[in-house]
Amino acid sequence: MPTAEQLVEMTVDFSERNLREEIPMRFHNFCFGSLQIDGTVYEHDVVVDCGKIRKRDKKPSKKYRGEFAHTPLSILEKIPWKCRRLVVGTGAHGSLPVMEAVKREAKERGVELVVLTTAQAIEVLNEDMADTNAIIHVTC
Repeated sequence: MPTAEQLVEMTVDFSERNLREEIPMRFHNFCFGSLQIDGTVYEHDVVVDCGKIRKRDKKPSKKYRGEFAHTPLSILEKIPWKCRRLVVGTGAHGSLPVMEAVKREAKERGVELVVLTTAQAIEVLNEDMADTNAIIHVTC
């Protein structure tokens, strides 16, 4: 039997989940170097993981920079796999490379990987965020 504390935690988690389902996240005002999500401006790459936003930590992928002339999205990063669909916004000009290992991992996990320019990715995300996570590159 759950404790009172656990019941409160479960209720809060359930309420947050229902609120996210009722009020979808909205992406606005993308321009080179910044993106607005639900009224907050982000001037760095972001990861949307189960409705929570965090800065993309690309340090693990930097070792591949020479290979791609850009820091790619690699399997070494903390990729938000707990979803049915993962949308990757590759920047204003589509310059963010997505390594083959990421594509293979998505396939193995049964996650639909959608790789688009950031403007296109935002359109897709604003249409339907159901069971979707995202990695959004805000520059090139």
